[in-house]
Amino acid sequence: MVEPEFFAQRFLNVTVHHGQKLWLTNSNERENVLVTGNRWGKSFISAVKLIYHALYRPRKLKFDISGRYRAAIGSITQDQANLMFNSVVRLVRQAPVISELVESITRSPFPVITFGNGATIEARTTQNRGEYLLGNDYDLFIFDEVAFESEPEYVVEEVIMMRLADREGRLDLVSTPNGRNWFCQRATEIEGKRRKGYFQSGDSRENKNISAEYLDERVKYFTDSRLKQNIMGQFVDSGGEILRGEYIDAALKRYRLSEQLITGTDKRFISGWDLARKQTATVGITIELDGDKARIVALERFRMFDWNVVVQKIGDRQKKYPGKLFVDATGLGDVIIEQLSEYNPEPVIFTAASKAELLTNVELFHATDRIEYDRWELSDGPGRVWSLEDELRQARWDDNNRCDALMALALALWPLRRRSSVPIPARVGMIRS
Repeated sequence: MVEPEFFAQRFLNVTVHHGQKLWLTNSNERENVLVTGNRWGKSFISAVKLIYHALYRPRKLKFDISGRYRAAIGSITQDQANLMFNSVVRLVRQAPVISELVESITRSPFPVITFGNGATIEARTTQNRGEYLLGNDYDLFIFDEVAFESEPEYVVEEVIMMRLADREGRLDLVSTPNGRNWFCQRATEIEGKRRKGYFQSGDSRENKNISAEYLDERVKYFTDSRLKQNIMGQFVDSGGEILRGEYIDAALKRYRLSEQLITGTDKRFISGWDLARKQTATVGITIELDGDKARIVALERFRMFDWNVVVQKIGDRQKKYPGKLFVDATGLGDVIIEQLSEYNPEPVIFTAASKAELLTNVELFHATDRIEYDRWELSDGPGRVWSLEDELRQARWDDNNRCDALMALALALWPLRRRSSVPIPARVGMIRS
């Protein structure tokens, strides 16, 4: 088996830049993440990788007895997936040696190129939560522009990963950044060695095949955040986040640097509980107060719908951290309120207007440096870890219906809002009830 860079130059008649060479050489883990600026050449180098893998079929020998190798390009739309597929076809057709190895190219019902060794490369859409991928199995799956997928966690974890299970296939997550969303979280986990895999980023200016003059002009007029995201391939706030990344960074830093807020016996606590719906979790957060500043001292998150268990857990928390109690009373929450009467709970019903005010208050506490907390990493099922930091970074004004911990924190901070005016106007029109 020849080296991928040599294969590209000798057989495909193309030259790759340094960053692309690194990707071809090192992206051999079970999971690989490539995040780049625009025009870095991620689709081009992915096409090179697809052809290389289809011809050499790099996998364990025990899986070679199947006699076939299936690679796929997946993306948010069929048109987007076709762009990379067309790059594959173009590279193959301009390379006489490789074109002789092609058995067929079909376009319906979806694009597929078949080689003489039985290997195939196909282009599929991930629309409808990956519905069109079900029932298939692959050795290599390249998910292009995953940062723009509306339900990335479900599509990757529940659909694509299982398509790779038969032959221990590889997954490439390739995209330009799109705010601090799920893709940012996944990339950060792999880069920080909290999850196995290979991570690489790329600056558009690495690609010498695009106009340096044009890029210099874009850099001149771009804002700092646009420069970092579109040229440097870095994750930045997209503008729709409830909490800016810098706010969360500061709250985590304050927690790490500070000691326990109150050392005496005169401690004050407030607890907020967001109750689970069909697809969400019950979360309880308790804050400890020091003047008008707050620190999270207890957090519990679980997926149980037995109200007796929920009542017991809330009661246990109140005994350990006695103080005010605010409970989500939306829907069946009034049942919980009645059973907790000995703790004098204050019910809060979530509406578009009330959620806007609650979340604006959380934003205000962060903006004025009055809240601190740890990452609070908890198990979220087999092989999964949930963290408070990740949820807060992903929460958006237009997408927050599953942000249970954020709402629990909002409930805990709610009574403190009444002590001062709120300089940030509530964005009622951007909230879903």
